Amino acid sequence: MLKAIVITEQPVSASVPAGYSLTLRCRAEACTSLRYQWFSQHQNTCCQITGATEPDLLITPRETQLYICRINDLQRNFIFSNWVKVEVHQHIARDLLPELWRGEPVIVINPTVLEVKVGKELQLQCAALGIPAPHYQWYHNGKPMEDQKKKKLLINSAKVSDSGTYLCCAANSHGEHWTDAVDVHIGTRWPDTFFATDKVALLVGNNHYQNHPNLMAPITDVFELSLLLKKLGFRVVSLLDLNKVEMMIAVNQFLQLLGEGVYAVFYYAGHGYEHSGRNYMVPIDAPQPYAPENCISVQRILHKMQQRQTALNLILLDTCRKWYNPQCALSQVQPLEPWGNTVYGYATSEDAEAYEVQDGEFSSGIFMKYLKTHILQEKKVTHMLEDVLEDIGRDPLVTGKQVMEIKHTLKEARALTDPIYPTGLTAELWGHSCELLRETVTFPCGIQVELRFREVFSNVMHVSAKLQAPPPHIADVRLLLCRPVEMQDLAVLWGSQSNQVESLLTSLSEHEELDCVLRLCGLQKVQTDVLLQLDLHYTQLGTKQRARESLQKILRKSLVAQLFSQKKCVIPPCQEASKPTSSSYPKDGSMVPAVQKGQASLEVESRRSSQCSSQSNTCSEPEENDESDLSSLCSALLRASPGQDCS
Repeated sequence: MLKAIVITEQPVSASVPAGYSLTLRCRAEACTSLRYQWFSQHQNTCCQITGATEPDLLITPRETQLYICRINDLQRNFIFSNWVKVEVHQHIARDLLPELWRGEPVIVINPTVLEVKVGKELQLQCAALGIPAPHYQWYHNGKPMEDQKKKKLLINSAKVSDSGTYLCCAANSHGEHWTDAVDVHIGTRWPDTFFATDKVALLVGNNHYQNHPNLMAPITDVFELSLLLKKLGFRVVSLLDLNKVEMMIAVNQFLQLLGEGVYAVFYYAGHGYEHSGRNYMVPIDAPQPYAPENCISVQRILHKMQQRQTALNLILLDTCRKWYNPQCALSQVQPLEPWGNTVYGYATSEDAEAYEVQDGEFSSGIFMKYLKTHILQEKKVTHMLEDVLEDIGRDPLVTGKQVMEIKHTLKEARALTDPIYPTGLTAELWGHSCELLRETVTFPCGIQVELRFREVFSNVMHVSAKLQAPPPHIADVRLLLCRPVEMQDLAVLWGSQSNQVESLLTSLSEHEELDCVLRLCGLQKVQTDVLLQLDLHYTQLGTKQRARESLQKILRKSLVAQLFSQKKCVIPPCQEASKPTSSSYPKDGSMVPAVQKGQASLEVESRRSSQCSSQSNTCSEPEENDESDLSSLCSALLRASPGQDCS
């Protein structure tokens, strides 16, 4: 029997300017020699192209047409290729194309700003050149629109919720390109109530310390607050266990997003202390005892936030406020401007501790225990925090020990639930995550495995694998996910938190049994692509022999790593820390004092006080390294910490 004609290379569609020359290619195989004939169709008329009898068809189109190729063998068998469309764009300047154009998308039509009445048709349009012809994906407020994958976006009956920022991504095998962003307003005018032009949040939880007792609650607290803020429309970056360089870079990137009309939330949970009204966050690499030059000033961050003229700045400080070095001179900080846009929410009052509670597998701060029950309320943010304060005040576990404190200059009744009406392009990378990505890979033996990638925190990813039904000739299958070599050290550093992270994952899970799981932690430290290896072990039923196969999957550098790499600072690798002794946590749900959350031991505090008093009242503590603009924080830190490199 003669072998049928098999097309091995199909022609591809293209989108080009008028007069641009390109080649359509078609290849086929058979047992006999083959003959090719190309056809074109324009306005329902299909005709044979004279002389087009080669596998390659060179054309210089002047108008949009369809093309197809017929392949014949010597036995009069024939087959047709796929139809392809060569879209021609008129009046496109040739200098719009790069000098050495390889066919990557080039945007030639951007969507334009619209104001549409409720119930009317919303239509946006874009177009791009490309070989192959690009495919399109529209985005609304940074989220992909599942049913909008054409050049033209069409919503038949627009709603108020369709207001926002739109842009489109054109992509092909050579790359992708984005259109300009446009703001679309649905309605007759802007709303009378308050609204945000954007909502962004940075959440930092420090748990695993190198020189201080480890904590438990920040993991849970950051996780739960992240979910709640996302429900309110915030784009959230949540980070665990940052050293000082990493904290400073994260804050600096956060500040770049702030601007007029933005709602900004900064939350920190971890060790901290207070000195003369100044609050300090303790990075995981801070030495003993606490000192301003090794910590980060909260007031300094708030001052920089306010300089961006945001509509709302909310700082939630979930840490202790025990006083340190009361006799030392206070470093200078500029007062806040009287713009009426700032709210402080302290987990506890001055010179007091913040407590956390253990309940089964989870530890949670007292502050977060009540904040999460009120944060979704549609009321002025200060009134919402007052409800939290009252609940904490009624909790018998902390009566007389912890009471929340609120400070604010908020002059308008702004709430975290206020709607978002974007007025410009937002930074799409911030808070961008795929809650659950799936990909199926196939081993040479035919076994298929579904890989799932879930973000738990912005710098913690959960990779899991699920075996599909194996072929009948294979049995006793075992699958292993191998931790990338680049992340071996990070796995050791995060080992003490594995159970709690696993509990959070369980709360997210789909209650489906998985064959193997792998946590990738500390992603902000990984500045390269990561090679993930899957090892498959199985038995061939025919030979009864045990076999092994491996596949490798390249994980592109994570978005959080890209955010960190935007600064030209080389983040030093996390050094192996001496393991501090963790305090025991009672299992009966009782309160745990915050010597594990926010302060060093009393012995250290009193020793620092005596050192200060022995030098009389002229003692002057060093200025923080964040005295200058946050954009230069990295270089300031390096001046204070010789041996670290910054390029």
